[in-house]
Amino acid sequence: MNGFVKFIVLILALAIGNVIYKANINEPVKVPPETWWGPGDPSKEDKSIVPFKINVSNEVLADLKYRLKNARDFVPSLQGIQQQYGINTKLLKEIVNFWLTKYDWREREKFLNQFPQFKTNIQGLNIHYIHVKPKNVPSGTKILPLLLLHGWPGSVREFYEMIPLLTTVQKDKDFVFEVIAPSLPGYGFSEAAVKPGLGVGPMAVVFKNFMRRLGFDYYYVQGGDWGAAITTTMAIFFPDKVKGIHSNMCMSNSHLSKVKLLAGSLWPSLIIEEKSKHKVYPLSDYVSNMLLEFGYMHIQATKPDTVGVGLNDSPVGLAAYILEKFTTWTNPAWKNKADGGLLERYTYTKLLDNVMIYWVTNSITTSMRLYSEAMNKDENVFDDRHVVTIPAACAVFDSELVYQPPSLFKDRYRKLVQVNAYDGGHFAAFEVPDTLAKDIWLAVSKFENS
Repeated sequence: MNGFVKFIVLILALAIGNVIYKANINEPVKVPPETWWGPGDPSKEDKSIVPFKINVSNEVLADLKYRLKNARDFVPSLQGIQQQYGINTKLLKEIVNFWLTKYDWREREKFLNQFPQFKTNIQGLNIHYIHVKPKNVPSGTKILPLLLLHGWPGSVREFYEMIPLLTTVQKDKDFVFEVIAPSLPGYGFSEAAVKPGLGVGPMAVVFKNFMRRLGFDYYYVQGGDWGAAITTTMAIFFPDKVKGIHSNMCMSNSHLSKVKLLAGSLWPSLIIEEKSKHKVYPLSDYVSNMLLEFGYMHIQATKPDTVGVGLNDSPVGLAAYILEKFTTWTNPAWKNKADGGLLERYTYTKLLDNVMIYWVTNSITTSMRLYSEAMNKDENVFDDRHVVTIPAACAVFDSELVYQPPSLFKDRYRKLVQVNAYDGGHFAAFEVPDTLAKDIWLAVSKFENS
């Protein structure tokens, strides 16, 4: 195809995409109702806030140790294979041995209890959260509430190293953060819905009411993975409450972004910088990687309860399923490493903290149900029909599971005050907490001064 024809095709494609895009975003925003998601009588809602500490029984720990010791022998991985077929069982054996001989839950329990934790009932669900207020705040320094939202297969454990970085006064800033980090409904120590329908939109409503319960009328929100989707949805539903959002997974699946993505196959320089072109083009590689990594999503969006039975019964199976994601989602090249690259950015102790939160709470099945609730005809999380009209900032990590250049998502975030690129992957708060914290500080400085 000669240059002139390519140019005409490109212009037509972008024009058509823009027409479709503008037609869609004119649809009115429909905020879901405040459904009662838990058991019991809605008229008897308990509005109290109760202190909480993690305290796992000896029986649960004894049962875990028994299951780890008596796990069936692993099927040997194929010769010459590292993580390309999923987690290598030689690596898994090393991790399980560490779990049995070096990992001390009682010590980790003290670590996990270092921050103040609470529970409160929102729309029938007992929501667990960490709430850290800054100390030694100088007179005249603003205290800004910041809601941190995690994703799957993560937990509030991802934020532990970052929380002190956000709640410590900075010499060059006239504000500091008060951090509120809840476990998503059905994750960890937060209660799961007893009826279908608690997808991203309804969760946004839950967390708006959650912040109101805590006494916050205005606040900032940050998230990655599902947290990013909920963060963006809160900005769309409640622009009068959310002052600004920061995301380490800014995405757009609008018709315009899809047309741009296709158009970039003809003229990549209009969509993405030369140094990053390999992350998106050729599109065949881009799509192939999605097919490679997104099999889990189809399972969890269709049959979460079935796969949940096995994962909930076997701690070894649970660890294998979760830790495999911390290999390829942190860096896709790590699938070619015998050790999965896990110790380059994490430790086995930190990774097992996260696995343990799923294990001791029996929450893997209920966590996976979010995929079913968010990917159906009633709520399609991939259908971007509305734009974010409040200030937004995006941290783009170069090994993100689905990499999008700013040109694809900037139309969705109308007041995009900051986009910065960094080395890192999907679990930014867990992997590079210093980097993510600095980007949040920088973004909110711009929000506050805009």
